[in-house]
Amino acid sequence: MIRIERLFWTGLTWVVVIATTFPLVWMIGTALKPSTEIFARPPTFIPATPTLKNFADVLTQTKFLTYAGNSLIVAVCTTAIVLAIATLGAYAMTAFRLRGDRLIARGLLLAYMMPSTAVLIPIYLMIAGVGLANTLPGLIVAYTSLALPFGLWMMRAFFADIPPELEAAATIDGASRLRAFADVVLPQALPGIITTGVFTFLLCWNEYLYALVMINDDARRTLPTGIMGTLVTGYAIEWGMVMAAATMMSVPLLLMFLFLQRYVVQGFGAGAVKG
Repeated sequence: MIRIERLFWTGLTWVVVIATTFPLVWMIGTALKPSTEIFARPPTFIPATPTLKNFADVLTQTKFLTYAGNSLIVAVCTTAIVLAIATLGAYAMTAFRLRGDRLIARGLLLAYMMPSTAVLIPIYLMIAGVGLANTLPGLIVAYTSLALPFGLWMMRAFFADIPPELEAAATIDGASRLRAFADVVLPQALPGIITTGVFTFLLCWNEYLYALVMINDDARRTLPTGIMGTLVTGYAIEWGMVMAAATMMSVPLLLMFLFLQRYVVQGFGAGAVKG
């Protein structure tokens, strides 16, 4: 019976792995195919004649590097702002035992659960009202409003899991509250900070709708809207170049998860204890 159960879970694991990796493998394979092989019937899974032409065309025939620079600026700035506010805010909610802190936490969760499309127009009107429409700072403000409730909710769970005795011991030894926070609390919350930062960066890097509405100038577009506007038109879809661009867009995310996966796993484990 145990052997059958183990075989079942092993088989189910492989099904999930194949289902999640197949789109990635197909994307890379299509990016390496010449146009004649992309539309061949029956389709081929592995390129018969691999080529890097699609990658070269994306770099030479589109503003991929400009779009990538805009995406990087927006994602890095938004992640830094969200982490700074979420870290201090979550620490205050757990360390000072504010009245109604549970109500505030539930409000944050409710704000995170609200569909982003429901607040798109109000956010755009407020950003346009202060003169930040069609600018990268305006997009950063919009993304911060989307990611901050999620960041505060996650960071609150991580800080709640840190024993308050550690900070108390540091203050007894003569450390100030700020010094105890920097030297004792922050290192303990590092997996949570990295996990929140990774998901915030991922949100900003892949987001499409807000970037489409907020940015009209082609020179300020981010990767999702820039690539879609250039390669997907009413006349044709350059599938080889689209897949090549998507592959290059995925590289920073894959590298980030590769180097930070240990902290992300620790963050999930630590944040799952208290909510």
